[in-house]
Amino acid sequence: MAASEENGALFPIFILTIMALPLVPYTIMKLCRAASKKAKVIHCQCAECSRSGKYRKSIFKRISNFSTCSNLTLVLLWVVMIFLVYYIKNVSQEIQVFEPFHILGLEPGASDSEIKKAYRRLSVQYHPDKNPDPEAHKYFVEYIAKAYQALTDPISRENFEKYGHPDGRQGFQMGIALPQFLLNIDGASGGILLLWIVGVCILLPLVIAVIYLSRSSKYTGNYVMHQTLSAYYYFMKPSLAPSKVMEVFTKAAEYMEIPVRRTDDEPLQKLFVSVRSELNLDLKNIKQEQAKFWKQHPAIVKTELLIQAQLTRESASLSPALLADFKRMLELAPRLLEELLKMAVVPRTAQGHGWLRPAVGVVELSQCIIQAVPLSARKTTGGSSEGTASFLQLPHFSEAVIKKIARKKVRTFQELRDMTVEDRAELLTQAAGFSPDEVKDVEMVFEMMPSLTVEVTCETEGEEGIQEGDIVTVQAWITLKRGNGLIGALPHAPYFPFHKEENFWFLLADAASNNVWFSQKVSFMDEATAITAASKTIEETMEVSGASVKETSEAVKKAVEKVRGGSRLVMGKFPAPTEGNYALTCYCLCDSWIGCDRKTNLKVKILKRTRAGTRGGHVSEEGPLVEDGVEEEEENEEEYDDYESEYSEDEEDEKDMKQKGPAANGTVAKKGSNSDGSESVGAVGSLIRNSTGAWISGYCKNVGHTTPLLAELWGLYIDLKVAWNLGTERLQIQSNNKHAIDLILSPADGRPLSLVQAISSMWRRAWCTEFIWVPRECNMVVDFLSRLLIPPSFDLTLFDEAPTSIVQLLVRDIVGLPYHRSAQI
Repeated sequence: MAASEENGALFPIFILTIMALPLVPYTIMKLCRAASKKAKVIHCQCAECSRSGKYRKSIFKRISNFSTCSNLTLVLLWVVMIFLVYYIKNVSQEIQVFEPFHILGLEPGASDSEIKKAYRRLSVQYHPDKNPDPEAHKYFVEYIAKAYQALTDPISRENFEKYGHPDGRQGFQMGIALPQFLLNIDGASGGILLLWIVGVCILLPLVIAVIYLSRSSKYTGNYVMHQTLSAYYYFMKPSLAPSKVMEVFTKAAEYMEIPVRRTDDEPLQKLFVSVRSELNLDLKNIKQEQAKFWKQHPAIVKTELLIQAQLTRESASLSPALLADFKRMLELAPRLLEELLKMAVVPRTAQGHGWLRPAVGVVELSQCIIQAVPLSARKTTGGSSEGTASFLQLPHFSEAVIKKIARKKVRTFQELRDMTVEDRAELLTQAAGFSPDEVKDVEMVFEMMPSLTVEVTCETEGEEGIQEGDIVTVQAWITLKRGNGLIGALPHAPYFPFHKEENFWFLLADAASNNVWFSQKVSFMDEATAITAASKTIEETMEVSGASVKETSEAVKKAVEKVRGGSRLVMGKFPAPTEGNYALTCYCLCDSWIGCDRKTNLKVKILKRTRAGTRGGHVSEEGPLVEDGVEEEEENEEEYDDYESEYSEDEEDEKDMKQKGPAANGTVAKKGSNSDGSESVGAVGSLIRNSTGAWISGYCKNVGHTTPLLAELWGLYIDLKVAWNLGTERLQIQSNNKHAIDLILSPADGRPLSLVQAISSMWRRAWCTEFIWVPRECNMVVDFLSRLLIPPSFDLTLFDEAPTSIVQLLVRDIVGLPYHRSAQI
């Protein structure tokens, strides 16, 4: 029973330890992060933004900012920890280690006379005849008398001094740090203990797993529903006009979940009358158009009207219930618009290009929602391509003010922005009748507005000129400047009720063909992340080009200085199209400001292919060249029937290779690719096994529209990177594409592809690697892996374990059973 009580007393200590292990370092990290934050004000301080209350630092705002879920949880856990410390120190003292000398107030090794004096002194204080208090009587009997007896008896005292206990050597005991009522397994407590174990060890992890899986199956990594992405992908069209983007945007599944109440009918009818002119209704058939509008799904109607309430700044007239739905709609809008833009630029054409027109439309809609400007205000008027929308984002500006300054020959936003501060103040004071405070607000906004410059180059790494079929590297430095010296800042958006960070989109596009060749999101908020990304990109680029360590270090240093100066590096690759001259445009579009976008023209000349051995799927006089290991047309696969008798040699070679195996501590990477036709959608797959054939890792990846040879080369490059990251020392890569292996091992005359150079640089590192050819029938597993990825995902999918769908093929491959030449998966 004593052991049970001692174990129960240790339960608070056990809980305190478990809580402190993660909580203390997490708190330290959070405090360090808060202390490292810049005290700089990065939001607009004009009168309109101040009135919006978004940045007001009142006591309630501070409490609201602090009262996040993570902060409240952190405070609650610390309160529990403090309570446990108090409980352990002041309450849980019933089970104490028996120490006679300490009880009698003596030092260890005291003499018998000192022990007797101490006993008599304590007897006067605690003896029942002297002190009638029951607690004193209990303490005297259980502690003082027992301690005196232990020290006056020679054997007991010797045992205590030698073994720490009056009864002599004690056996080692182990217990469970659980509350005492759970350790009493007699009667009902046994069932409670069982329920405790089942609940904590089984039910709690199960509930957490169910909640996580149900949420992950419903949402993407950006907390957008899969159903929303499917709808956006389906309704996105290449000719989608900016004015029609709204119709696609409102079909988000998140907006379908916003409740539609009967009490909303009357307020929505009034709102419809206010925003009817912005709904693109045909005025000639206004009754039929109105009826058609209201026949849509109620959630779509409500969402579109609430968005129009934001664009026309009519939210003040909304009812409290609609106002809550309105804020929820605006809270979801930024990330939904970001996913909608991704659906516009995702590769759609045969060359792997996205669509420019709907992408620009999505950005324009985002700008209007953040700045609360009607889409109709973007219509070209006078000499301004942005219409009056860019003026309306300025504080105190209205249509009447725009007309007044237009009479002074200031018709475009850029003209107003290019004026000196003195000239602009004079214009606004005299022509528009602004007060000094209103002029000051306008100047504050102009100082917050970003000014962008773009430096962009396109080249084939290690080559002179760009030839058709090359992997072209686009590199752009985007530099941002503001009048107030800030780099990362929050935009002026007094009508948007939430904090919104600026995001920029870099698009390399051919406006004539409506194709986006390359796209990337750019942010100026996190400098540390930008430095890390730029340094890593520059290091990889210099490594592929064969630069020395000193040259690489200098290049990285220059890149870091640029990032700290307000620049961001954008780098990517795309396949070169057919021969010709292309007039491209580099768009740098801001999702928050109107009139701050930047366009830069770029002329790219694609030369005819002259480099030998670098073009897959080349059409010769004899017909198309078919690469080994690439999925071919059905009529070509039928020709395998004529080669059944020839497979015995390939099978023997494969068995010899398996018997020989790689060197000790080595791995085998088997490679395959899948591409339909000479240039179309391709995917690569691979598995990495040890010398016994056991699975180590595998992957599949969609490489977009490419040629069979380039798909195979991409797969070989990814093989080397994955194996290197796994710490492999010896590697044997088996590929069923002879052409790709020949390019690497025996490059043709002239400079090879930059991708081949990257592969050569990887396999020449400090490890032992070899490339061998195997027949396609021995690559059935990786051929199947290359088909696992479903477009439009372009992420690298790693498999720590073999997918169940290929287990039979994997076993057959390890055992060495022959495949029939005409076998198809």
